[in-house]
Amino acid sequence: MDDITIARAIHVLAVLLWIGGVAFVTLVVMPSIRAAHPPADRLAAFHKLEGRFAAQARIWVLLAGVSGFWMVERGQMWDRFADLRFWWMHAMVGLWAIFAAMLFVIEPLFLHRRMEDSSQPAADFDRMEVVHRGLLGFAVITLLGAVAGSHGLL
Repeated sequence: MDDITIARAIHVLAVLLWIGGVAFVTLVVMPSIRAAHPPADRLAAFHKLEGRFAAQARIWVLLAGVSGFWMVERGQMWDRFADLRFWWMHAMVGLWAIFAAMLFVIEPLFLHRRMEDSSQPAADFDRMEVVHRGLLGFAVITLLGAVAGSHGLL
């Protein structure tokens, strides 16, 4: 097995667990918290569960980024970023950059402190839920485009 095949396998596994986790949090955890807790308690309930997933998400996002970079570099695919037919590659990098910024910079340096001192926990939970839905939608479009595009359908 060559290194690009290994990188692709790592990439697919990392994206599966990363975006699958985002889908689970967005479509199962958040609605369950909404149904089980009064508005003022939802944010605190979410934070009790979120810490374990965030640590895993950091690993998967890091592996997705490293393996993706490896495949582009080793496969000499940098020119694809100059061709709009490969829009899905731009989308993959954009999605990765958003999550990397959230998980490695914004969350640990700013967001956790703001959420702990929140004067509007119900509104913050609602906003967080909307952001999660938007990011999941972007991820689904990106994944569909990447799979179709990498198999010549787009």
